[in-house]
Amino acid sequence: MKKSFAIALSALMLFAAACGSSGTTSSGGSGESGSAPAQDSGGGDQKKQVTIGITQIVEHPSLDASREGFLAALKDAGYVEGENLKVDYQNAQGDMNTNVTIAQKFASDKVDLVLAIATPSAQAMAKASKEVPIVFTAVTDPLGAKLVDSLEKPGGNVTGVSDTHPEAIKKTMEAIKEFFPDAKNVGVIYNNGEQNSVVNVENAKKEMDALGLQAVEVTVANSSEVKQAAESLIGRVDVIYIPKDNTVVSALDAVVMVANDKDIPLFVGETDSVKAGGFAGFGFEYFDLGYTTGQKAVEILKGKSPSEIPVGFPDKLELMINVKTAKEQNITITDAMKSKAKLYEGE
Repeated sequence: MKKSFAIALSALMLFAAACGSSGTTSSGGSGESGSAPAQDSGGGDQKKQVTIGITQIVEHPSLDASREGFLAALKDAGYVEGENLKVDYQNAQGDMNTNVTIAQKFASDKVDLVLAIATPSAQAMAKASKEVPIVFTAVTDPLGAKLVDSLEKPGGNVTGVSDTHPEAIKKTMEAIKEFFPDAKNVGVIYNNGEQNSVVNVENAKKEMDALGLQAVEVTVANSSEVKQAAESLIGRVDVIYIPKDNTVVSALDAVVMVANDKDIPLFVGETDSVKAGGFAGFGFEYFDLGYTTGQKAVEILKGKSPSEIPVGFPDKLELMINVKTAKEQNITITDAMKSKAKLYEGE
């Protein structure tokens, strides 16, 4: 009798344990990267929790704006930070070793996707992982940087949006010649360790040669050298041109100070630098560039391979002139300038 009771009790305990374990399932909304999509009460798929790493080489207005545009595109697509989106933002502050460490971290974490802002960040990330989907933005020459096999069919785990409009540099050099016909020497400050800058400067020099202008180059290795580089151009150049160089643009105020003090017209590579004190430059809104990049990221999060998504380019280009800077650099804004440019009055 005791033996029968013990058998019955054991059976009852096993049954209870089985019932308790049947109510435990993995949740797609757990917050872990790569988890399965959660189901809503109506049986439809909700967007799974995703983790995105953002690696940015340095802080400056254009790169910051592209990041903001990227996140805005994700939000518009239903990926909301703090709800179904986790963002790990890392800034290398111009340090190449830190840049590599950030890339290795994201590769190790196996995040769902990485946004790489600017060429050095994209190169480091592409080298660190051949598996994590990578979208780049604000990259000058994706082919030259060896980020993609082709612009139409990237072919790997990397795609994105370049910030190179094919006419931007050409039109900038033409504006220098037209607005300052007596100018002969154009000072160019850049970091020759940035592949994007080398490409920009080579293209600028070709256009200068065609217009009878002479490039006077000064290179820097970090932002602390920018002021001295700008001062070294005093008395040697008629105009200064700053390309889309992350190192120099991050310390643009030092160049602006020299240009204003010595009445040297300062041309820049994008309109955010015009707003920051440059006299004139051709460009577009980097927020829009980032937004387009975010749309490509959404395609990837929905299941499309980066290898199938063509590299994008800006489709708008406008000349902007800073009215306040013109006064600081003793430049008269002519009717011809006004007819070709958007005047920035300041905020």
